[in-house]
Amino acid sequence: MKSAVAALLGLTVSAPALAAGQLPRTVVPLVYDIQIRPDAKAMTFTGTESVTIDVKQATQTIQLNAAGLTIGTATFDGRPASVKTDAAAQRLTVTLPKAASVGRHTLSFAWTGKINQSAAGLFAIDYTNTDGSSSRMLATQFEAPDARRFAPMWDEPAFKAKFRLSAVAPGQQLAFSNMPASAITKQADGTQLYRFAETPLMSSYLLFLGMGDMERKTAMAGNVEIGIISRKGVVDQGDYALASAKTLLAYYNDYFGQPYPLPKMDMIAGPGSSQFFGAMENWGAIFYFENELLFDPKRATESGRQRIYTVVAHEMAHQWFGDLVTMAWWDDLWLNEGFASWMEGKSSADLVPAWKSEAAAVSGEREGAMGIDATAATHPIIRKIETVDQIGEAFDGITYSKGQAVIGMLESTLGPDVFRKGIRSYMAKYKYGNTVTEQLWAELSAAAGKPVAEIAHDFTLQGGVPLVTMTGARCAGGTTTATMTQGRFGLDAASRVPQTWHVPLVVGTLGGAQTSTIVTGTAPSNVTIKGCGTVVLNRGKGSYTRVMYDEAGHAAIVRDYAKLDLADRLGTLGDDFALAAGGYQDLSRYFDVMAKVGPASDPLEWSSVAGALGRITGLYDKTPLEAPLRARSVKILSPVLAQIGFEPKPGESPLTSNLRETLVGRLGVNGDTGVADRARRYVAALATDPTAIPPSIRQPILSTYAVNATPAEWDALLALTRAEKNPVAKNRFVSLLGAARNPAIAGRALDLLKTDTISAPQKAGLLRAVAGAHPDLAFDWAVANRTLVDGFIEDSSRAGYIVGLGAGSNDPAMPGKITAYADKYLAASSRGGVTRSLSAIAVRKAAAAQLQPAVSKWVAQ
Repeated sequence: MKSAVAALLGLTVSAPALAAGQLPRTVVPLVYDIQIRPDAKAMTFTGTESVTIDVKQATQTIQLNAAGLTIGTATFDGRPASVKTDAAAQRLTVTLPKAASVGRHTLSFAWTGKINQSAAGLFAIDYTNTDGSSSRMLATQFEAPDARRFAPMWDEPAFKAKFRLSAVAPGQQLAFSNMPASAITKQADGTQLYRFAETPLMSSYLLFLGMGDMERKTAMAGNVEIGIISRKGVVDQGDYALASAKTLLAYYNDYFGQPYPLPKMDMIAGPGSSQFFGAMENWGAIFYFENELLFDPKRATESGRQRIYTVVAHEMAHQWFGDLVTMAWWDDLWLNEGFASWMEGKSSADLVPAWKSEAAAVSGEREGAMGIDATAATHPIIRKIETVDQIGEAFDGITYSKGQAVIGMLESTLGPDVFRKGIRSYMAKYKYGNTVTEQLWAELSAAAGKPVAEIAHDFTLQGGVPLVTMTGARCAGGTTTATMTQGRFGLDAASRVPQTWHVPLVVGTLGGAQTSTIVTGTAPSNVTIKGCGTVVLNRGKGSYTRVMYDEAGHAAIVRDYAKLDLADRLGTLGDDFALAAGGYQDLSRYFDVMAKVGPASDPLEWSSVAGALGRITGLYDKTPLEAPLRARSVKILSPVLAQIGFEPKPGESPLTSNLRETLVGRLGVNGDTGVADRARRYVAALATDPTAIPPSIRQPILSTYAVNATPAEWDALLALTRAEKNPVAKNRFVSLLGAARNPAIAGRALDLLKTDTISAPQKAGLLRAVAGAHPDLAFDWAVANRTLVDGFIEDSSRAGYIVGLGAGSNDPAMPGKITAYADKYLAASSRGGVTRSLSAIAVRKAAAAQLQPAVSKWVAQ
């Protein structure tokens, strides 16, 4: 009989069955030769292409994708062919003069298309230059299903092909794509024809084209040219990203064991925004919105600097996980996004240890993932995708943050060296190809010499958060024994349905030994650890699980809290708050632990506390508890700000700078008069000095001003918005116009959406900002103006955008309104956003009721 290990190590993975709506595999593209001529002024473009295809089975019809394109002509091997368009399915059916024989052929098209105002297909970004003139940049955004808006394509990740792209650009503009330009030819009409070198085999969603009044700055990293492309006058703000990318490229080349295979890697800064994404990993031509790439020392905070680094690290990791090796279908999107998220944290931890990235992820990404995963809105990491809307819905916290946490858990379980060995084998074996998750498990299992699927399947094929509970820890003869059980942590009824996981867990005694174990099922099992002392569950917080102690165990944690490692302190704060919200234990346990966070505590602990205070206050918005909670929060947090000060100190930790931002913002929102008055003085000074606010506190000062604005102060903010020439600062100002706590002012912000004062992407950001403070107002307005709203929302966000506006509501009528909207306008397969919004409302309502006695008692103390 073959053993389980042998069977797994000999795993053969068959091709996945086609999902509904996928293209047939009887014809596949090999090489696209595409030429594009945009008319930026008219917001249209024309295109031609010849595709070398491989006919696998004789056929008289060929199906491929197209959306929003008007097909002029189609030929097959030079002979005319007829085309039928199915707009709903985003598909072309080409009928040939006669059946095509098996083998290679050429399929050609000519078409016209639309340049969009928001980031889908070929789109425009309008911005103001430093001299006050206006410019228009063109760029493409194809993930997930929008390459078909650019050219007829087999627009699915499994149809990898090579691309030869050419584009006609105005004479003085720069054009850029995935590969370097192989030729630039001046045309008789003054334009330039750019011909770009042929790409490696890649998926259609990774193709990129951009052009505009841009400039480029480069640096060499080995034999790879790294470039920053930006609007003119700000390219030097890319120096930080450029230097970071050089370091990261060497790190990733080593980690993955496969050198970056393209001759160049451009990082392109677009002066716009999107409601769907901030950056996109186009192979060799990574696109970022400016705030995610360019560091302006006069305006950017320390957290902004860190954000740039981690976004660059994320997108560069995709050059391997996603670009070199690509998921076969969107079911396995987490292979792209979970790994890129994990690699951004791992590379940051190794290369910039001062940020304490691994510990920060415990109270950041981990908590964010569990917040969704412990509700009815959860889904497996690997989920069934069948429609375009479902593809868009897959880009969520489960895919990114839970994926990141599960990968980290597997690394900590197998060990870093073994894990990397498996990843290197996976990259070498499947480069330039497509995979499913089981192929990754096979390579990790081979590297470890033991199966990983038993653990991995539990965390990727079902949603939900495990809960490990410890009881009866006792020490005898120098050995500690404790009893463990595994259940499920949930915040609503749907998320409490029993499930079983094999939870890898490190259990240790404080200052003593530790042991690794697997906890599974409700039956009690004993764990023994050498030595005596306070027992710490999930030590290092490497496993994706909540943990709960009995009374004696928790009392010991509280007593020895300051002796815990930072990750365990942060994990305890997160677990205790969540367990109270779910009704597993009283909130007093959280308050007991929170009381241990003092003047000498790490900035990450105070950031965690500030976040929890904000969540508690939000539960009781517009109730009698709101005012005392705000006052209590100010009382707790203002001494911390007084200790670190408003101004940075020489040599201070970057985490202290981040905490300053958090505290200023939290105190400002809670009505601290000192912070609010300071914000008013700073913003008044912007009228004569655009950089009057110190960069270390610029963002929270602006937020404080906007939240507390009077009608006259809102007018001043609108004047600053209109006068601002920096596109990143302008986008920020636009969002701030929607932040006012005063509902009358929020109504004035909504009035802007019916004007041409701001761009389409800015309108989407402004409406979402209004929803942050006034979800009922924003939702009702959006429903009443649905056609207008649909006009400025990207297609990929449309199904979830309006219903998401109401997710923060405490009005008992809101769930019914969201459901009624969905019944009228959304297909049953496009309701992931509806489920998330309804779940968020229900969970918040239940938590408010659950915590109210303990909160009332606490604020009265």
